[in-house]
Amino acid sequence: MTIRTIACSLFLLIPAIVPAWAQPPVIVASLDSAQIMIGEQTRLHLEIAAAKDCPLQLPWVTDTLMQGIEVLDISQPDTSDIGNNRVQIKYDYLITSFDSAAYLLPPFRLIAGADTFYSNEPALKVSTLPVDTQSGEYYDIKDIMRPPLVLADYVYVLYYILAGCLLLLLVLYIILRKKEQQPVFSFQKEEKTKLPPHVRALQALDGIKTQKLWQQGKEKEYHSLVSDTLRKYIEERFQVYAPEMTSGETLQKMRGISDADFVYDNLKQLLLLADLVKFAKYRPVPEENELSIRNAYLFVDSTIPVRRNEADGESEKNETINP
Repeated sequence: MTIRTIACSLFLLIPAIVPAWAQPPVIVASLDSAQIMIGEQTRLHLEIAAAKDCPLQLPWVTDTLMQGIEVLDISQPDTSDIGNNRVQIKYDYLITSFDSAAYLLPPFRLIAGADTFYSNEPALKVSTLPVDTQSGEYYDIKDIMRPPLVLADYVYVLYYILAGCLLLLLVLYIILRKKEQQPVFSFQKEEKTKLPPHVRALQALDGIKTQKLWQQGKEKEYHSLVSDTLRKYIEERFQVYAPEMTSGETLQKMRGISDADFVYDNLKQLLLLADLVKFAKYRPVPEENELSIRNAYLFVDSTIPVRRNEADGESEKNETINP
C-alpha cells in the first residue's frame, strides 16, 4: 500500500470522525397559513437544530414582529434530542394583522458562539373583505350594544346603599337621643351582690378543711392555702396588703390594730408555721396542722366588723360560720 493510498483513505474517514458539534446550526421558520383575512390569526413555527454543547443566543421577539404584524402569544421552548449529539428547539408565535398587504417576514437571527445564522423569510398575505361599490347600499355604524341587566353585577352597589341607610339611621338616632338629653346607649348593669370578706374567708377555710390535704401528705399545699386565705382576708378587712408582705411585715402591721389584738398570737402561730413548712421543709405533727386551721377560723370569727342598730343603739356581730 503506497503513501498516496493511505492519504486518500484518511481523507475519506474525516467526515466520520468530525464531531457533531462541528455541524452548523440550522434555523427554519414556517407558517400554518400563508394567507389570512384581516384580524385572523395564524401560527409561525420556528425550529432550531444545533449541537447540545453549542452556546446559543435565541431570537428575541417583542409584541411586534414588524410593522403591521402583531405577536399575540409566544409559546415556551420545546427542546428534544434528535440524536447525533444534537437537539431541536421549537417555538410557536401566534400572530395577526389588521392591515391588508403582502408581508415578507424578517428573518430570525440565531447567534451560535461567535457565528450568526439567519432563518428563511416566510411570506404572509393579509386580505381584506371585498367592498361592493356597485349596489349603492351603504350602512351607518351600529349603535353601542347595551348588555343585559344582571343583578349579580350590582350586588356590591346594593351593599353600599344598605350600609349608607344604616349609617343615616344611626346618625338620626343619635341626634334624637341628644335632643331628648338621653344617653345614646344605655346598658343596665346587673349588680352582683358581693359577699363580705369574712364570709368568703370562712367559706374558703371550709373548702380547705374538706380537701384533707395534710392527711394526704400535702402539708406544704395545706399551709399555703390557709395562710393565703388569711392574708387575703387581712387585705380586704384591714386594708393591709398582706399578700405582698412577708410574715414578719404582716405581723408588724397587725400589731397596731386594736381589733386584732385578741387573736394576734393565733395569727402569728399559723403564719410562722406556714413559713417553716414552705421554706424550711418542716413536717408538722397532726396537732399542729389542726391548730393552724382552728386559729384561722378563730382569727376571722373574732375580727368580724360589728354593725350598729340605730334604733336601740345595740351592737351585734354578723352571722359567722363556725369550724
